[in-house]
Amino acid sequence: MKVALLGPIAWRTPPRAYGPWEQIVSLLAEGLVARGVDVTLFASLDSQTAARLDGVVAHPYNEDGSYDGRVWEAIHVAHCYERSGEFDLVHNNLDWLPLAMSAFCRTRLLTTVHGFCSTAILPAYQRSRSAFVSISDADRGPGLDYAATIYHGIDVGQFPFRAEPGATLVAFGRIHPDKGTAEAVKIARATGRRLLICGPIHDEVYHRQEVLPHVDGEQIVYGGNVGPAERAEILGSAAALLHPIGFAEPFGLSVVEAMACGTPVVAYPLGSMPEIVDEGVTGYLATGAEEAAGVLDDALKLDRARVRARALERFSADRMVDDYLALYQRIVG
Repeated sequence: MKVALLGPIAWRTPPRAYGPWEQIVSLLAEGLVARGVDVTLFASLDSQTAARLDGVVAHPYNEDGSYDGRVWEAIHVAHCYERSGEFDLVHNNLDWLPLAMSAFCRTRLLTTVHGFCSTAILPAYQRSRSAFVSISDADRGPGLDYAATIYHGIDVGQFPFRAEPGATLVAFGRIHPDKGTAEAVKIARATGRRLLICGPIHDEVYHRQEVLPHVDGEQIVYGGNVGPAERAEILGSAAALLHPIGFAEPFGLSVVEAMACGTPVVAYPLGSMPEIVDEGVTGYLATGAEEAAGVLDDALKLDRARVRARALERFSADRMVDDYLALYQRIVG
């Protein structure tokens, strides 16, 4: 089987720090190659992979101001489709743009929907000739026929088990109302616990008005945007991960990564969280800051070895790759 993985070019594959879509595409590419699949990865040309690498940009456009992302994503997709007749399947991981151009793909097309940013993009999905994969049942869009739901997987080897937690709570993700950074601050202050916030600032006004006034370097600390090695250390040494999201999150990689380290999670029950968090096993769901503060002690009492075991069972990269390979074989027929 010859597969083209059409990846994003916002960040390198795998990403140096932030870049969840690139991270998933990288794990999928490496896993498929390890299983003997002939894979060509379409990504930025500084990407690192065991697959064949092809692309049109030397560096991701978020790291190189000379690239206009809108323009070069279109050129990137066109380049992949120009070669599409060489493959049994093109697996699109680049959102709606390849769907708008799907008539030019000369082989089977599969799209992983990494999360709808807006219902306004639905026409591109509804008019395309692609098959679709959802990353959670909660994220299935209206009027689309899905071939499967395949949960994301992680490289569990990068997230070693930590039996003894630290005392600090962690909020991990974009500094944005969607990720509930200010809600995490409320929970930490209500419990009197130290909070470490990690992630890129995606909403400057929200950060300045709702988060920064509480950052004192002692109880509330901002650790910046961290890379893969630091992620494991921070998530593994945490007492718990706070994930008080303000939107219907399609998946939540940091939640799974924390659980893989044995760290329990307290999250708000929006989007995929009821599918990802096994209440009383890997964490708890709460409907606001007050309730989250109330269940935190119960979360800290959870068996961290059991938290990790459940995460490895459900969310390993090997499981994800096996699921995709089975779907590819079904589609190719």
